[in-house]
Amino acid sequence: MIHRAPITILPTGLATGIGHLPHFDPGDAVEFVLRHSPKLPFAPALPARSRREGMVAQAAAGVPGLTVLENGSLEIDRSAIDPEAPLDRDVFSGDAYVGLRAFLTAVADRDGPIKVSVTGPVTFGIALHAAGLDADLAFRLAGSVVRQRIAAMVDHVLCRVPQAQIVVFVDEPAMGSLTEEGFPIGPTAGVDLVSGAMAIVEPVAITGLHCCTPADYRLLLGTGPRILSVPLDGGIERHSGLLGDFLDRGGWIAWGAVPTDGPVGTTVDRLWRRLSKLWSDLANEGCDPALLRTNALITPVCGLSHHGVTQAEHVMELTSQLAQRLQAQANGVRISVGA
Repeated sequence: MIHRAPITILPTGLATGIGHLPHFDPGDAVEFVLRHSPKLPFAPALPARSRREGMVAQAAAGVPGLTVLENGSLEIDRSAIDPEAPLDRDVFSGDAYVGLRAFLTAVADRDGPIKVSVTGPVTFGIALHAAGLDADLAFRLAGSVVRQRIAAMVDHVLCRVPQAQIVVFVDEPAMGSLTEEGFPIGPTAGVDLVSGAMAIVEPVAITGLHCCTPADYRLLLGTGPRILSVPLDGGIERHSGLLGDFLDRGGWIAWGAVPTDGPVGTTVDRLWRRLSKLWSDLANEGCDPALLRTNALITPVCGLSHHGVTQAEHVMELTSQLAQRLQAQANGVRISVGA
């Protein structure tokens, strides 16, 4: 692991993406990223170009005993599965990470923050279990793989862009199901898997956790992220006390404020009203209204791989406009309190 101090704070009012984009050409995808989120650019994954850039396929790349087929599905050689086996360290030169390589080339001289993502161990474990591994082995393997992957990812990025400040998100849509009856692992085990992965890189990167589905936010916050990425309609207002404590301790929220599963409208006004109302509700429940605005990023709810390029452009334009409004309001908050 390359050792360096992470940044302790991000500028207010940043817009960024979740990761997956609909582009076929990596150069076009990187241009899209840098144009729409220049202050916190994100490494794109391009499953339309190759199914091996999908979430589960990327997680499985370079894992002994796992073969990623052309359609992105997994083929398992059970005799070769070993949770203690090292990953292929050259995996970032393969077909699963074309978008990442193009991104790192484009930001090679950057000294500000950049964002990368890793598929989380709960989500990967569920995929391994669905592919035929028993639950205990699936999640032991997933935990080991993701701990190795996140460390290798940060090392790889710092080798390519040594002066960058890294924000690394663990992408965990499956955490929304941790408390459901019949889920193959318990909530405590799921939290331990995710927190163990993030702890690997906390000395050198800002860690984030992304869950685009409604979830028990006590569990998500229990993993210990510096940034929690949540959808506006996920029910976080029911955990205002925990959220307030998280913000008071220096935590940040990446607000998934632009829908990715339905109409978004032609202007930013309705989306801004929704976000402002949620902040007002949370402030009424005791959250610091200034921190809700200053410790905040704006993102789409999920990735954009299922959108057309034109639709993705519109989503990111709205994301940028919301971030600009957030920045203006946060600056006003600072002025009003004399900061």
